[in-house]
Amino acid sequence: MAINSVGQNLATNGEVQNTQTTKDKTILGKDDFMTLLLVELQHQDPTEPMDSEKILSQTSQLATLESAENTNKALSDLAASLGASQNFSSISAIGKTADLGSNAIAHDEGSTTSFEVYFPQEIKNGTIEILDTEGNIVSTIPIDMKDADGDVLDKIASDVYQFDWDGKLTNGNAAGSGVYYVTASYTNPAGEAQTTRMGTYPIEAVRFENGEALVKVGSNYVPLDSVVEVY
Repeated sequence: MAINSVGQNLATNGEVQNTQTTKDKTILGKDDFMTLLLVELQHQDPTEPMDSEKILSQTSQLATLESAENTNKALSDLAASLGASQNFSSISAIGKTADLGSNAIAHDEGSTTSFEVYFPQEIKNGTIEILDTEGNIVSTIPIDMKDADGDVLDKIASDVYQFDWDGKLTNGNAAGSGVYYVTASYTNPAGEAQTTRMGTYPIEAVRFENGEALVKVGSNYVPLDSVVEVY
C-alpha cells in the first residue's frame, strides 16, 4: 500500500451571527441607585425632610455597590488577561511532540479507514499493525519504500504519513465494524528497531479561534485541551 506525505491542511469555516443583547432591568446598578436617591430628595416633604442618617446610609450603600462593581470588573479583566496569556503561551509548544492519548480508529465494515502515523526517525523498512480491542494484531500494512516514480528508496524521511486500511484481516476476512488500534514497527537506517503509534504528532502551528487555542497535529487542528501530554 502506498505511503503518502500529509498534504493540504483542513480548513474550518465558522458562521458569524449577530446577536443583540438586552440589559437586565431586574438588577439595579449604581446609576439607578443614584437616580432613585435624587428623586427621593426632590420629592421629600419640606416639613419633614429626610433623616440625615438615612441619606448617609443610602450613600454608603451606593459606595459599597460601586466598589463591588469595580471589583467584579477588575476580576473579569484579570481572568481575560490570564486566559489570553495562557493561549499565547501555547505558542512555545511548537516543535514539540503532542500526545492525544489514544491510537484508536473507528472502522465501518466494508469501508476503507484512513489515519496518520508520525515516525520520529528515518525509516529503512517497517510495518503498520492493526490491533483489536484485546491487543491482538489482526492486520498489517507494509510501508511502501517507493517514491512517486516507483523507484525503491533506501530510506524515508522522518515525517507524518497517511495510510489507508482496506479492512481486510490477516486471514482474508473483512473486519467487522468497531474500534481498532494502530501501532507501527520499523527499522531506522542504523538498523535499530523502533516503534511508534498513531496519536503522537509534532506540533507544527498554533491557531486561535474565538479565544481558543488550536494546535496543528498531523493534518488537523485540534483544541489544546485535547492534548494529554507535550514533550
